[in-house]
Amino acid sequence: MHVSEGGVEIEVPDARDGASAGTGDDVFYNPTQELNRDITAAVLRAFREREPRAESYLDAMAASGIRGVRAAAEGYDVTCADLDTDAVELAQSNLDRAGNGGEAVHRNANALMYDSVFDVVDLDPFGTPMPFADPAFANTRDLVCVTATDTAPLCGAHQKSGIRKYGCLPQNTDYHPEMGLRTLLGAMVRTAARYDKAAVPILSHATRHYARAYLELDERATKADELLESTGFVYHCEDCLHREAERSLIAHPPEACANCDSTRILEAGPIWLGPVSEPAFAEAVRDEVTEDFGTAKRARKLLDTLAVELDTPTHFDQHRLCKLWGRSASKMETFLETLREAGYDATPAHYHGTAFKTDATVAEIREATAALDPEA
Repeated sequence: MHVSEGGVEIEVPDARDGASAGTGDDVFYNPTQELNRDITAAVLRAFREREPRAESYLDAMAASGIRGVRAAAEGYDVTCADLDTDAVELAQSNLDRAGNGGEAVHRNANALMYDSVFDVVDLDPFGTPMPFADPAFANTRDLVCVTATDTAPLCGAHQKSGIRKYGCLPQNTDYHPEMGLRTLLGAMVRTAARYDKAAVPILSHATRHYARAYLELDERATKADELLESTGFVYHCEDCLHREAERSLIAHPPEACANCDSTRILEAGPIWLGPVSEPAFAEAVRDEVTEDFGTAKRARKLLDTLAVELDTPTHFDQHRLCKLWGRSASKMETFLETLREAGYDATPAHYHGTAFKTDATVAEIREATAALDPEA
């Protein structure tokens, strides 16, 4: 079957949702990842303006080759790699059909990354990217793009798996998409630091069944040290939902909640506590989204949200808070505006429609929005 995406056309033998249907026995194209790929194409455009020397691009898990074909259309010198010979043949055929150059190779991705140097490496495995992180950060010059689809280990729902894979203690909280994203980013930052490199998150998002991050590389060991100082722990009260964050390599959890004195405190970390996106770059990527992208409207909305989203290590869900407080939820715009009028910063979070970020504590949120309760 023929598939048209982002102004290019490829041929695929199968199209299915890899998150629900599994990997299968053949090469497949995942249509639900089109938003991921559309934003990637826009990132490649914006990054070229940021770093003109970036020319070579590796699609380390090529499958149909759609990522590589789209990167080649953006002017990158593309290599697609896969262990499946059928995938290699299909990717090469699709690269040739598009006519923008590019080579598909039958190689183990790790061996290829250790043997070669690329400006941009894209890791899009089925599941965790951790088995491929070391060679990616060891030899990539400028940008590592990472997708993780193992959201249950990332967010703590499968906690032991998360501990094994990501070297931290994730917790299954109300803000599980952010927990997963920051678990991933923390692992990426620590992995890069082993090679005296700083992996700076310039754009990240958690969408549906995956987390996606774009990390710009800086080869200064002092910058890597600086980033490690932005990792640490989040402490979460299970009773009142109060949260605190601590930037430290050693956890110092409170004995009791500062808001309600509960001793039911969840400890998560070390995770990334710094910015998950760079606002100016998010805006630049947004400006590179064009109408030939099938998810253009969704991509622009997501990028607009990321560009203004507050830099806090957790988000709140208004419906969850209101249920806890025994009150009805309000329109999100009204709720956030009320917080701002009370002197707090508050923005929507990109994870879902009732998620928001604020510098107010749970107690301050409750007090500031009390007048919104029709029974108050």
